[in-house]
Amino acid sequence: MSGSGNDFVIIDNREPVLDPETKRDFAQKVCRLKNSVGADGVIFIENSDKAAYKWDFYNSDGSSAEMCGNGGRCVARYAFEKGIAPQTHSFETIAGIIEAEVNGPVVKVKLTHPENLQSDLEVAFDGQQYKVDSLNTGVPHAIVFSEDVDDEDINAIGSGIRYHSVFAPAGTNVDLVEKKNGNALKVRTYERGIEGETLACGTGVVASAVIASHKFKIESPVEVETRGGEILKVHIEPANGSLPVVYLEGLTKITFEGQLVEL
Repeated sequence: MSGSGNDFVIIDNREPVLDPETKRDFAQKVCRLKNSVGADGVIFIENSDKAAYKWDFYNSDGSSAEMCGNGGRCVARYAFEKGIAPQTHSFETIAGIIEAEVNGPVVKVKLTHPENLQSDLEVAFDGQQYKVDSLNTGVPHAIVFSEDVDDEDINAIGSGIRYHSVFAPAGTNVDLVEKKNGNALKVRTYERGIEGETLACGTGVVASAVIASHKFKIESPVEVETRGGEILKVHIEPANGSLPVVYLEGLTKITFEGQLVEL
């Protein structure tokens, strides 16, 4: 499945089809471009006693991810269309319980409450100094505002910030954000675990929108253009004395279906 340019292999693993110890290796192999299916990550749907189901999510390098906004939208549609969960349901992730609403190809998810906001961090490397805002929207994101994100070397900036001591030891995802007219943004994301730019990142879009709405007084919903060219909507609802409640909404697509076979 694809969500705004992020692609995922989704497997119903409620009755195990893979041994747990083989999942990381499987994810690395199946996500490999040109030599396999190719994907940003693999999502295993598992049984849950807290929600309709839980996911076990692996990045393309085999590392685990706490949360993924576009992956969440894709897995919610998959679960609904396969009869695993109703149209409106919740599912369990490492980051917490995610609420989802499926309306055909359009899926809206309520992410976990943003936390750990840090503003105007000074991050220097390679003779350059960057002013960075940081927010955890299920996974950590470092936000850098730019006049023109298309003109930036995102791999150099992204890797420099991702591995910087300020964000050690876990590291961070990195988003370059350009403010457009009205309530619009343009975002490019360097993803931890992918170790490069992806066509979109749901949690990064949300982190960018929350920080931009605070800095520039942008009204909800914030419309965010991703590298893949799609527009994601971020709905921001104020919460008393804390960071806002956030929802991510956008299109999902079923690219193809297949079966696992043992060769």
